[in-house]
Amino acid sequence: MLSGFKEFLMRGNVVDLAVAVVIGTAFTAVVTSFTDSLIQPLITAMGGEDAVEGLGFRILADNPETFVDFGAVLNAAVNLLIVAAVVYFLVVVPMQRVQQRKAAARQDEPAEPSEAELLTEIRDLLRQRAS
Repeated sequence: MLSGFKEFLMRGNVVDLAVAVVIGTAFTAVVTSFTDSLIQPLITAMGGEDAVEGLGFRILADNPETFVDFGAVLNAAVNLLIVAAVVYFLVVVPMQRVQQRKAAARQDEPAEPSEAELLTEIRDLLRQRAS
């Protein structure tokens, strides 16, 4: 039971996945910091004079807990778009190119003869030697 678990952990794709999760988490923190520090103030400024609350409104005027913050939602959407774009352009596109190159290299290689063709060739060689 433990040997199967060890084999699972030692496979390359599990280690690659672990590295990807760690790097993705760190990158997400950088993007979140970027959007919170640079994008969010711009979105808040669109809210008008009340820069403390930003882009949104209060449902109950005397209760600050009822503030509906469109700026935070817009900031999260920008964050998602940045992360998705980076993942697409730095992971998906290069992997597609690598797969295309591998497929092209496989097409250029001559096809190996089938088992039946090899057996036929061996039979013919044995007949030639016998005669």
